[in-house]
Amino acid sequence: MDESRQSFLAGASTALRKMTPPPALCGFLVLLALMFAMSYAAGSAAGPVAPGMHGTGTAGHDRPSGTGGSGRMGDMDMHEGGDH
Repeated sequence: MDESRQSFLAGASTALRKMTPPPALCGFLVLLALMFAMSYAAGSAAGPVAPGMHGTGTAGHDRPSGTGGSGRMGDMDMHEGGDH
């Protein structure tokens, strides 16, 4: 009876070992997550990279057309086809 229990535990241990990813992959994923967190924190601390730049909310969707929200595109003529 002890032999069957030991063989079952050995088989479960082997199956569990085969299902886990290699340690190098786990280390790579941890480093990747750490680098992402550090770059996100640095970007948040630095703030916007251009004067007048705002967050990525609903910019331009709640404004009347031609009043901004898309840079200088509001005053440009977008009809450049030959059919007009």
